[in-house]
Amino acid sequence: MLFQELNIMVAGRVKRMKPEHYAFILIADEKYWNMLCERNRTSKGTYSFVRRNKVAPKSAQKLFFYVKKPVMQVMGIADFVERVTGDSGELWRKYGTESCFKTFEDYCDFTQGRMAMTFVRFKNFVELKQPKTTAETRSIIGSLQGFRGKYVNLETTKQLIT
Repeated sequence: MLFQELNIMVAGRVKRMKPEHYAFILIADEKYWNMLCERNRTSKGTYSFVRRNKVAPKSAQKLFFYVKKPVMQVMGIADFVERVTGDSGELWRKYGTESCFKTFEDYCDFTQGRMAMTFVRFKNFVELKQPKTTAETRSIIGSLQGFRGKYVNLETTKQLIT
């Protein structure tokens, strides 16, 4: 076995993590990415990446942010805190200030009426100085066709960072 199981802290509890789940690549559109970067420049702390579905990590050490068309690059990295799913209104009340949405109305426009949402909480967000291009990302993780997010192991994480 290449890696031993890793123990990580998630929401104040120690969880055992599979080595192949060291990091997770989240998909963001350019508008959402720009709002996230703007928020990062104005405040620090814990952030929430909002998803309309449950395609999100349950446990990981790191998160990568892949910005889809027209950018098509791995643009950022952060430390995973936790994944929270549930009622969209309740999640907004609890974690809305961590999101990149400025108002509840902006959030509602994003949710498109969905009752259940997912908030991926993270901290120590950094924009990569040298983003990974589509060609580089494909050579590391394979095809991006139909890509909706993916776990990667420690070795792949190192390749995406360097």
